[in-house]
Amino acid sequence: MTRRLLITITIMLMLIPALLHSQEGYREVTASGAHRLTLAVDAPRRLGGSEAPQVARDTADALQFDMVLAGPFTVAAPPAAAAAAGIRPGEFDYSPWRGAGVDLLVKSGYTVSGSAMTMEFRLYNVTQGQQILAKRYTGRPGDARRIAHTFSDDIMEVLTGERGPFTGKIAFVSTRAGAKAIFLMDYDGHNVQQLTKNRAINLNPDFSPSGKEIIFTSYRLGNPDLFRRELFTGAEARISSHRGINAHGAWSPDGKTIALTLSKDGNSEIYTISRDGRNERRLTNTAAIEVSPAWSPDGRRIAFVSDRLGKPQIFIMNADGSGVRRLTTSGGYNVSPRWSPKGDRIVYSRQEGGFQIYAINPDGTGDTRLTSEGSNEHPRWSPDGRFITFTSTRGGGEGIYVMRADGSGQTRVSRGKGKDSHPAWSPRW
Repeated sequence: MTRRLLITITIMLMLIPALLHSQEGYREVTASGAHRLTLAVDAPRRLGGSEAPQVARDTADALQFDMVLAGPFTVAAPPAAAAAAGIRPGEFDYSPWRGAGVDLLVKSGYTVSGSAMTMEFRLYNVTQGQQILAKRYTGRPGDARRIAHTFSDDIMEVLTGERGPFTGKIAFVSTRAGAKAIFLMDYDGHNVQQLTKNRAINLNPDFSPSGKEIIFTSYRLGNPDLFRRELFTGAEARISSHRGINAHGAWSPDGKTIALTLSKDGNSEIYTISRDGRNERRLTNTAAIEVSPAWSPDGRRIAFVSDRLGKPQIFIMNADGSGVRRLTTSGGYNVSPRWSPKGDRIVYSRQEGGFQIYAINPDGTGDTRLTSEGSNEHPRWSPDGRFITFTSTRGGGEGIYVMRADGSGQTRVSRGKGKDSHPAWSPRW
C-alpha cells in the first residue's frame, strides 16, 4: 500500500456467520468450475460531500476490470430498474437483481470533501438477500482506483480463500521516453511512472519479495551492470559490475540472495550473490551458455536456460548448482522460465516461428501451450499464481498483456507510444 493511501481501513461488518456455509459453496464452485457465478458491479453513488464524477468512473472501471479478469464470474450489467438505489442494507430492492440472474452484487459509494475522501464498498449475496462483506477506506480522490483494487482483493479472499493480486504493480521496459527505461504501472495499465531516466538501455526488472526494491540491468556506465533500486526513495546501488554481462537478476524468495547471469569468465554462467553484491558463487560450469535463472518458491531449486545439448532448453538444478536435470523435451528453442508462486507450474517461451508461452509441471509433465496470437515472450506470474503477465506483438508493436493461468482472458494493459516489454508483477503491497 502506498503511504498516502488507505490512512485507515475500518472493517464495518465482517463476514456474517449465517453466510459461512454459502461462502464455502462459492469457494467450491469457483475452484471446480462447475458453475460460473454471475456478478454485477453497480454504479458508485455519492454518499455526501461534493460530486466527484472522476472518482465514480475510476471506481467502476477498476472494479469491472478486476472482476472480468478474475474468471470465476460472469459479469453482468446492472438492470435499469435498479438505478439510483442506495448501497446499504435496506436502501435497495434485491428483486431487479434477482430478475437479471445476478448471484453477487458489488455496491460502492464515496464522500469527497476537499482533498479528503471516504469510500464504502459492500458485497451482497443476492440469492439470500444478505450482505457478505462491507469495508470503509479513507484516502484522496486520486486514490479511487487503488482503493477499488483493494476491495477486489478482498472479494477474491472472501469467495476463494485467497486474496487477489489486483493492488499489485507491474514493472516493465519501455521505449516511450526514448531509450529503453524501466517504468512502473498498476497491473491494469493505469498510473504509469518512469523510474530510470539515465538515457541508457535498462532491462529485466525483478521485484524483491517485499516489493520495495527492484533489480535491473543498465548500460548507463557503458557495461551491462546490475543495479538495485529502492522504489520509495529512488536510491540506487550498483551491485554487480564485472566486465561483460551482469544480467537476468532474480531475487531468492527470502530476499537475501540474487541469482544472475555473468559472462566474466568468457561464456555466460549462473551465479548467486548476496543482495549487496558480495558472496559471489558460481553454480554452473560448462562450455555452454547458461542464462535466465528462476527460483522455486521454496528457494531450494533454480530453473534456467542452457544450450549444453545444442539448442536452448529449460533445466532445473538445486540452489547449490547440484542435481541438474533437463525439464523441457519438446521444441527446439525454449527460454525465459518462471516458477509459479505455488510451485506447481513453470511458464516459459518457445520459439515456433515467433514465440509462444507454455506452462509445464516441474516434473516435465503437463506441457501446455497458453498463447497463439502474435509473438509472446517474457512470462511472469502474479503473486497469487492465478494470472500471468507477458509481452505480445499482437495488434502491432510490443505491449504488456495479462491472462489467467490457463491462458484465458488475454487482455492488453499497457497503453501509449513505444514498445513495452519484460513485465514483472510485484508482490502484494
